Amino acid sequence: MLIDFFNSLRAAKLPVSVKEYLTLLEALKANVIAPSLDEFYYLARMTLVKDEQYFDKFDQAFGAYFNGVAQTSELAFDVPLDWLKKKLQRDLSPEEKAQIEAMGGIDKLMERLKQLFDEQKERHEGGSKWIGTGGTSPFGNGGYNPEGVRIGGDAAGNRTAVKVWEARAYRDYDDQVEIGTRNIKVALRRLRRFAREGAAEELDLPDTIRSTAANAGWLDLKMVPERHNKVKVLMLLDVGGSMDDHIKRTEELFSAAKAEFKHLEFYYFHNCVYDFLWKNNRRRHTERMPTWDVLHKFTPDYKLIFVGDATMSPYEVLQPGGSVEYNNAEAGAVWLRRLADHFPHYAWLNPEPEGLWAYRQSVSAIREVLGQRMYPLTLAGLESAMRMLSK
Repeated sequence: MLIDFFNSLRAAKLPVSVKEYLTLLEALKANVIAPSLDEFYYLARMTLVKDEQYFDKFDQAFGAYFNGVAQTSELAFDVPLDWLKKKLQRDLSPEEKAQIEAMGGIDKLMERLKQLFDEQKERHEGGSKWIGTGGTSPFGNGGYNPEGVRIGGDAAGNRTAVKVWEARAYRDYDDQVEIGTRNIKVALRRLRRFAREGAAEELDLPDTIRSTAANAGWLDLKMVPERHNKVKVLMLLDVGGSMDDHIKRTEELFSAAKAEFKHLEFYYFHNCVYDFLWKNNRRRHTERMPTWDVLHKFTPDYKLIFVGDATMSPYEVLQPGGSVEYNNAEAGAVWLRRLADHFPHYAWLNPEPEGLWAYRQSVSAIREVLGQRMYPLTLAGLESAMRMLSK
């Protein structure tokens, strides 16, 4: 198995050597990790990849070889790969979808999933009960259910998964992307405020002329402190999942913000803010910043800007344990309210078309928590958000 994995990395043009492969085998023989795909991923990357520039290629090759199937810490069950191969794609009408009932919450979903692990003995396809593909069961991939746990395989595009049974790799937003229009910068510029500070280093030409004229023509230079951009901005950026549809516009906004604001700090989150954030998506599992530390680090004079489509299961906002990736102790709404209370000047920029907001329960929930301070990521929306933040 590992020989094939090694060959797949070489086929992906990764510069891995036999010596590094033997190091990986020695580490496995010494039992330095638990029998977990997540831990094997980090061990393999540490031993086989010697340069960070190859991390993205490694993630792609690793995901392609292991087919995106991972075990969670809470449920250490092995789902046979054959159960998850999608062979059938069903197209359900809106009437048929309306007849499919949700199970009724995360707790019931996870309890039922444990039961199926004990009972199911074979692959299922197109059904409504078992772990499988192409059906209306809450468990598997390639089908439809209003609340489900996606296990293996790619999303079917319904965006109704409450939990996702895989470790996903996200890409950092590029702050060097070329801006498609200057209007984004112009809209952000409304937020900037300049103030003179420090030692007198800049010539005050009008005062110099007046003083020289009053001094019978003898030159009398007048200096003033240099003007500095005093606005401080903290951006929290949603990444991965449904935000993949909005990468280009988000990168344009991020790049413009980096150019316009001297004092800009940023962190990433996925779907909703919980008890930790991160700076680098490739190291989001190992280099996390507790959200409490962010609240303590940045003073209330920072302008807080959330960027995200707010499109997720409403449980992720309203219920503990609602995150698709782990069991969060407190609901996302609790953390959003803490951030809003700490930073009185805040706004949420949403790249999802405003006409769709009414059809997203999670959007309505976040808007209510944040006092309706959600604006579309359009030029008009940006200008409205910047005016509000400037007050």
